[in-house]
Amino acid sequence: MPGITDTLDVIRDPIVQTGVLAVIGAVVTRIVLRHRPTRRLVGQLAFFAALTALLLYHDIVPYRPGPDTASNLQRVFVGLAKVVWWTNAAWSLISIVRVFLIFEQQPREGRLLQDLVVGIIYVGALLSVVAYVFDAPVGTLIATSGVFAIILGLALQSTLSDVFSGIALNLSRPYGIGDWLVLGSGIEGRVVETNWRATHLLSGANDLVIVPNSDLAKARLTNLSSPERSHGASLRVRFQPTTMPSAMAEVMRSVLLSSDAILPVPEPGVLVTALDADAVELELSFRVADLSATGRAKSEIYDLIWRHARAGGLCLASASEALVAAPAPAKPGDVPARRRSTPQRLLDSIALFDALTEDEKDALAATMTRRSFRPGDTLVEQGAVLTSLMIVRSGVATDTRQDHGLGTELRRLAPGDFFGEGGLLTGEGEPGTIRALTPVVAYEITQDGLAPLLRDRPGIAEELGTLLARRTASERHRLEQGHGQAAASAPGLAARIRHLFDL
Repeated sequence: MPGITDTLDVIRDPIVQTGVLAVIGAVVTRIVLRHRPTRRLVGQLAFFAALTALLLYHDIVPYRPGPDTASNLQRVFVGLAKVVWWTNAAWSLISIVRVFLIFEQQPREGRLLQDLVVGIIYVGALLSVVAYVFDAPVGTLIATSGVFAIILGLALQSTLSDVFSGIALNLSRPYGIGDWLVLGSGIEGRVVETNWRATHLLSGANDLVIVPNSDLAKARLTNLSSPERSHGASLRVRFQPTTMPSAMAEVMRSVLLSSDAILPVPEPGVLVTALDADAVELELSFRVADLSATGRAKSEIYDLIWRHARAGGLCLASASEALVAAPAPAKPGDVPARRRSTPQRLLDSIALFDALTEDEKDALAATMTRRSFRPGDTLVEQGAVLTSLMIVRSGVATDTRQDHGLGTELRRLAPGDFFGEGGLLTGEGEPGTIRALTPVVAYEITQDGLAPLLRDRPGIAEELGTLLARRTASERHRLEQGHGQAAASAPGLAARIRHLFDL
């Protein structure tokens, strides 16, 4: 039948087949598989291969000029088919260039070099269309456009300088996204984006600093995040020369050993840097996991220096340039301050007993006993219910929890830290095993020693419950990650304290 024959002739027409295939490929790869990059890549390559086979089957060679014997209408349709083919060729090459971005999931800010390659592919595809579709001399076209390129280059000199500097920086890779840079001009910040024109830095004050790539390529910069994320830091401390420098250095090693915020490897060090009649100066050097942790680590170490120095009998010295005023002479009738015992000073340093009066602290200090441990000794096993509160007087201990054969260090204990409060006040077991890393001296407060004080002042139970709830909230949250168990409230802890002590 004539109608069916005409329909079959239309279906067999290479132009119709090419158009249908191009439309299907564009719909599938650009719309259906838009959010599935891996499948989109496979589909793009498959449709390009099918389009190439179809054109070659109909004797249409995309990379050759068309025959001179063809009619004008045929040349138009063949030209359209070649344009479609070169467009799909460019898309396929771009998909291959970006394939590692799909699998490695690299950030968009690091794709400057890939964007440059993509631009070259598009330019190449455009020149190929001009050469093989319009049969124009590409070499002559490029040569005659030289004057225009010079004018454009002079007009965009500053922008092109930033672009080529960005390409050079991307190839040499002196930094990456997330690295912390310090420039010679004093600018510093974390790299959050690199693009064609500039690099964006986020400063410590949360301000965005935009540095042109041309300036950055010529600047002297320090990458604080390379060759690895860990960052070295140091601080200095001065003590009055009341004992040997080696003894002071040993106390400072205990400071570094008891810190939770620094890295154990490489091993932190202590160096005596100066000695005179007024002071002994020591430098503590250590590493932290990331530059952002430096401030927290230094704050913790300063606190530990004060606690260990106080436990070791060391006195801080004034700065070398400071003028030290002479002490005022004693006046007749002045009463010297009462010298407090070690147990009394320990009670003064613990917030758990801030609510007690001086007389109550004195009565409690009289019941405290001294305990000594050697390095490697176990102070308490995990799960044990202590009936006494242990306050570390000197030394360093580690609290480690065992779960299914895996050990997790919960904390390091330094002078002024304490343990056993859960068993003493609420009857709970210890969350981990505590072992001495250095010689440890601790003072013990028994349940019998604390009971008379609580019976005389039942209101202390509420105060102790509030302080205990604050202290254990963060640790309990860490130990019960995702288990849905809430930390005990202050009223609940106070009720358990009253029940345990029969108040």
